Amino acid sequence: MASFANKFYEKRGDAYRSKIIGAKYYRSDGIFEEEDIKSPRDSEGHGTHVASTAAGNIVSMASLEGFGLGTARGGVPSARIAMYKVCWLNGCSDADILAAFDDAIADGVDIISISIGGYPKNYFTDPIAIGAFHAMRNGILTSASAGNSGPGPATISNFSPWSLSVAASTIDRKFSTEVQLGNNKIYEGTSINTFNLKNDMYPIIYSGEAPNTTSEFNSRYCQKYSLDQNLVKGKIVLCDALSDGSGPFLAGAVGAVMQGRNPNSQTMAFPLPASYLSFANGGKIRTYLNSTRSPTATILRSNESKDTLAPYIAPFSSRGPNPAAHNILKPDLAAPGVNILAAWSPISPISSVESDKRSTSYNIISGTSMACPHAIAVAAYIKSFHPTWSPASIRSALMTTANPMSAEKNPGAEFAYGAGNINPLKAPNPGLVYDIDALDYIKFLCAQGYNTKLLQHVTGDKSSCSKETDEKSLDLNYPSFALSIPLSNSISHVFNRTVTNVGSSTSTYKAIVTSPHGLSIKVNPNVLSFTSLKQKLSFALTIEGTIEKQIVSASLTWDDGTFQVRSPIVVYGDF
Repeated sequence: MASFANKFYEKRGDAYRSKIIGAKYYRSDGIFEEEDIKSPRDSEGHGTHVASTAAGNIVSMASLEGFGLGTARGGVPSARIAMYKVCWLNGCSDADILAAFDDAIADGVDIISISIGGYPKNYFTDPIAIGAFHAMRNGILTSASAGNSGPGPATISNFSPWSLSVAASTIDRKFSTEVQLGNNKIYEGTSINTFNLKNDMYPIIYSGEAPNTTSEFNSRYCQKYSLDQNLVKGKIVLCDALSDGSGPFLAGAVGAVMQGRNPNSQTMAFPLPASYLSFANGGKIRTYLNSTRSPTATILRSNESKDTLAPYIAPFSSRGPNPAAHNILKPDLAAPGVNILAAWSPISPISSVESDKRSTSYNIISGTSMACPHAIAVAAYIKSFHPTWSPASIRSALMTTANPMSAEKNPGAEFAYGAGNINPLKAPNPGLVYDIDALDYIKFLCAQGYNTKLLQHVTGDKSSCSKETDEKSLDLNYPSFALSIPLSNSISHVFNRTVTNVGSSTSTYKAIVTSPHGLSIKVNPNVLSFTSLKQKLSFALTIEGTIEKQIVSASLTWDDGTFQVRSPIVVYGDF
């Protein structure tokens, strides 16, 4: 298993030396910052966290200073890891990412996880898409994080059809942090606050009234160096936005209370006691500050509790639709990515602030970076049962066995969660798979309008677009269905698919379709009878009617009584 992330840290001991079987680092321009460590060692924590999530050993009594206490284990503890460090203090180079992909392929890895993303790019300018294509052609599935730019539409950053794009879902663990005022009012926010303040109450000040006059930054937002140390030292600071906490921390504040539009979207650790509240509650605290000459407050240690609404998609998780191909649903599925406890480099701060000197072997963080290794772990588990399966077959197994999620609970519906939340128990035995080979992807790119020159930027070989390529090539044999149509326009569209039998040698599958009002969805034939394993049968799915909502959800399930092979269907208006 290959893991691409910022960096990695190897603990000492025979078990850990046999776990990490290779580690390389890349810096093509040779320019390092003073803080960069010129080795694969992890100085940030991110790489250690994602690698241990995918394949970490079993460790009892793991926690972040008591939070998340229990037995920690990676998705496949028996797997071994090769690490490729491509990111540094000032970012991740395209050349380094491509070099790492080439080395991972040459090293013979079975599967690749890359928890790196940015803004959406075309396939031929995206190093992750290009590297993942080369990996796919060598039989290696790449799992990529969807991105952390949600919840707006078309914010997904990794969406190539030959990779697995993973959204972040919640688990049933959540954290809340209370702010108590001198008038005994208590307001609940979110953070992972490991601190215990020594005194009961501290003076509290509004950040806008404590500007550092030599700074170009507005003190309202508590940015780094924006606060006057003489005014905030020993006090709690009320800030008008979420930040990393470095501003109040470096200015000597005791704590920080931040406010924003969606505090539930971020649960993070700060370098000082802190809580992230809604604007409504932040406004009430501001009113209190103006009502008394000596306002005081304290920030309590976080409470850990059960999230009874889980799983649902985190607001930060990037959404579709796919900006490059409207008929390919992205993300593909969701996996746990919120409040994930995993290993951490002890030379990395618990928060993202360098001056935070707390050291820990485990940390709790959130992001699609955390979801990605969960998905690749299940992919590796599938590959252990089916070592000859193609990357597309493995992705198909993950998607068609995923647990359906509710559009009512998740704004964006399938564009938030794809096929649903990952199901590790069912994934190795999907019954049927939708397979795709490299030539199918090449035809798809040609049908999208790429010329031979651009095509070769992706393939890296002498592939060319023939004149025979037509729009039918756009209809990839994908395990999901997406159709973009202007609202209120009449729909009449046919999808063609082929499934391969990997379940019982003799089996008969019946098509079960769920469709909303206004749409007629038919499958022809609606019964598939297999007489042998690896047998392929084709069908056509026809959608007719109109839609009045922006997104309309439906599904197709092939059911033989033992296996239920579910594919999401989404019909949507122009965004």
